[in-house]
Amino acid sequence: MQTVSLSLFRFHAGMDRLRAFALMGLARPALRRTPDLGFWKLCGSGTGEGFTPLPETSVYAILATWPDLATARMRVADSPGFERFRRRACEAWTLFLGPVSARGAWSGVRPFRPGPAPAGGPVAALTRATLRPAKAVRFWRRAPGVSAAIGANREVLFKIGIGEVPLLHQVTFSVWPDAASMARFARADGPHARAVRAVREGGWFREELYARFAVLEEAGTWARGSPLRGAEAAA
Repeated sequence: MQTVSLSLFRFHAGMDRLRAFALMGLARPALRRTPDLGFWKLCGSGTGEGFTPLPETSVYAILATWPDLATARMRVADSPGFERFRRRACEAWTLFLGPVSARGAWSGVRPFRPGPAPAGGPVAALTRATLRPAKAVRFWRRAPGVSAAIGANREVLFKIGIGEVPLLHQVTFSVWPDAASMARFARADGPHARAVRAVREGGWFREELYARFAVLEEAGTWARGSPLRGAEAAA
């Protein structure tokens, strides 16, 4: 089954952040040469809860697809493109994900191949959109409300906003203890639901993708621990 990896890297202030920013360009040739690597994207992140237009210069991400979990583990651990980021980072964390549903496109392709959903366990949601420039201001006016709603939700285990191009390319990613908790948030009336309705009615996106994943395993730490420990406690 196809496996998706989302690797996050945190950098100290000063020169390490400058080097990390430079790696957004310098690491691309090494990533292109990585065996078994399918679709991939290098992304920056947003401040606060992550769903903001202001860049967070200490956190960068690599999203990638692989033919299976064993290959994903090996390549993330050993390939030079990932090692360049990990060597400079003060912290690194990778989630390995199994796609269970996907709708839409990213850069003109459909990157995720859904398979059967495992029974139980944490789940993740990813939304990716290319904003129409004329609609960008309206979108970002909605973002603080959505960010606050996700940040205040006690069920969400982890959340971050990333993107390839500030302001116009936006990816939201969140991890939940189970499918039921994720569905409760998505269906509840509030800033998120109102933003979804506005997007659909106003045609704000030139391209969009919605995907759901089973969380298969993790490697490394984030905030000196594992954001998934809440799911283990609930289980």
